[in-house]
Amino acid sequence: MRKALAFLSMVFVTVFLSIIALFVSIFDRTGRVVHNLARLWAKIHLKACGIEVKIDRTEPFNKTPMIIMCNHQSALDIYALLTAIPVHFKWIAKRQLFSIPFLGWAMKRAGYISLDRENPREALNAIIEAAAEIKDGTNILIFPEGTRSKDGTLLPFKKGAFLLALKAGVPVLPIGIYGTSPIQPKGSFIPRKKGTVYIHVGEPITVDAFNPHERSRLMEQVRASIEGLLALKDNKKVEV
Repeated sequence: MRKALAFLSMVFVTVFLSIIALFVSIFDRTGRVVHNLARLWAKIHLKACGIEVKIDRTEPFNKTPMIIMCNHQSALDIYALLTAIPVHFKWIAKRQLFSIPFLGWAMKRAGYISLDRENPREALNAIIEAAAEIKDGTNILIFPEGTRSKDGTLLPFKKGAFLLALKAGVPVLPIGIYGTSPIQPKGSFIPRKKGTVYIHVGEPITVDAFNPHERSRLMEQVRASIEGLLALKDNKKVEV
């Protein structure tokens, strides 16, 4: 019964809210209303699947604009982050997602940024577009691993995310998320079971001390922060 409800939520709620988002986006130039619809979509899906999201703190999000960087374990990460993060943000997402009927169309209308990792020129254009959005006051969320980890192990980071951070000149906020992979492993269309997702929010990392050629040093610092946040998974004492 739960899996059937999760499937119906995935399909019908996605289509219904995407249609509304497409209409609203005609008048919503900032994308904030569409983002709130996306947050509602995520909350409905998680509720239908019996999944709870716990985040340890939200005050670091008050310093905006910023680039939010999070590890990536599951498609469920997207729902959890939409539900938990209290500020408006735009995703940098792989190009293939924008081809999905209704969902992809709504993502385009919301102003989310398409990234083709196989095309270096298009990837650079995406970074330039994202940097312009940030300078206009928009928060950006990106998964620096570039893809989902199969076993929860933190994968190598792509340098493009850190080129973006240096171009934009805004703080990077590291986030560690865990619990999503056991609930919905890579390759699963819907969650396999109920569960709790935990999100730990790190300290913002300012980029002022890094010159344009120090992407690797910035990357190492952000990675160390996310690794430290993931190491907290043995302590489940986080509050909503």
